[in-house]
Amino acid sequence: IPEKAMGDLRAQITALKTGERRFTELLGRYGREPVLDAIRNIMDNSEAAARARTRTIPDGTYEAESYMDDDGVEVGKRIPIRVKVIKKGDEMTIDLSEIGKQVRGFYNSGPSTGYGCAQVAYKCLTSPTDYPVNEGSLRPLKVILGSSTVVTAVRPAAMRVWMTVPMTVVDTVFKAMSQAIPARTIAGHFADLVSGYVNGINPKDGRLFIGGTGGPMGGGWGAKLNEDGMSATVCQNDGDTHNAPCEQTEVKFPVLIRRHALRQDSGGAGRFRGGLGAEKVVEPRCNVTVGTQMERVNCPPWGLEGGHSGKGNQITMVIDGKARDDYANGKVFNTRLKPGDSFTLHSGGGGGFGSPQQRDPERVAHDVKQGYVSNQVARDIYRVACSDDGVLDGAETQRLRSAA
Repeated sequence: IPEKAMGDLRAQITALKTGERRFTELLGRYGREPVLDAIRNIMDNSEAAARARTRTIPDGTYEAESYMDDDGVEVGKRIPIRVKVIKKGDEMTIDLSEIGKQVRGFYNSGPSTGYGCAQVAYKCLTSPTDYPVNEGSLRPLKVILGSSTVVTAVRPAAMRVWMTVPMTVVDTVFKAMSQAIPARTIAGHFADLVSGYVNGINPKDGRLFIGGTGGPMGGGWGAKLNEDGMSATVCQNDGDTHNAPCEQTEVKFPVLIRRHALRQDSGGAGRFRGGLGAEKVVEPRCNVTVGTQMERVNCPPWGLEGGHSGKGNQITMVIDGKARDDYANGKVFNTRLKPGDSFTLHSGGGGGFGSPQQRDPERVAHDVKQGYVSNQVARDIYRVACSDDGVLDGAETQRLRSAA
């Protein structure tokens, strides 16, 4: 299907040509040495700022652990994600040497990804918006990698879904650093593309098609010390793509999007609530084959400081009128669907921050009114009483929280 690849290829060529042209223009306008001096100055200033922000983090060694569900081959065998962060003075070391060994499935990546995980986490922790990303901003960072891990894999390791693991590595670094700088960290996010892979023969033109879910789905991001998490927002590794409008997807592919909505109660409860995931129900209009390579189904986005975990990612199907929700690891391979069948992609919600019973009751009531949180969760988890239309019962709320 060459037309699907040509857009990306042309964009890459155009970006390279544009960069070359503009850099040449700079050299022509100012001369070689002034331009290179300016580049060195930018990097030196970025390094100084990074070191200054790093010094504000308490010295110490911080560790955390999470896991990937499995590699799709050895089902149920968790892949450990262990990180250690050592902060001393104006430098930081991120040690990823204890991450799980490379796997038989396609969830591996090379060492450039291992370095990239640490660099993304360090930039976010020190100065996410203070200065642009450049090599100078990373000079205070040292990265330690192990051999033949899922982020330093060697041939013949399969790497088709390389982008899944790094998101959880970055999340886990944030988890470790929440012990030192809770105000500059974030609870876990849904950390997956949550894509369904649909292929078949399009009855309109008799050609093979691949697609039909509208691209990567947004999901819930973790809450922070003073802010709710973002809802239905694209994951860390995929900030350069967006999900397509349902109508556009239906025009291009023989599918019907029955529903695309926020996923109620998916955000982890907390003083600040995790962002909500989304649900998308897709019904094929012809015979198709469906697959997913989903992760973080069984390792849901964790909360911090007493916040609850968000719901994990999930896929469910309706085949011959019978609902199926037994895809325990979120991985589905070559499942045949026909018109009348459907599948639903459920993206996870972000983790909460702080105790749910410290959340402002008015905010809980607003969440109930908007459909973000069910009345039952408001009462049982947040200990807030309100009507379905968001009218707060202050006296009953006080009783519930006093009795908790």
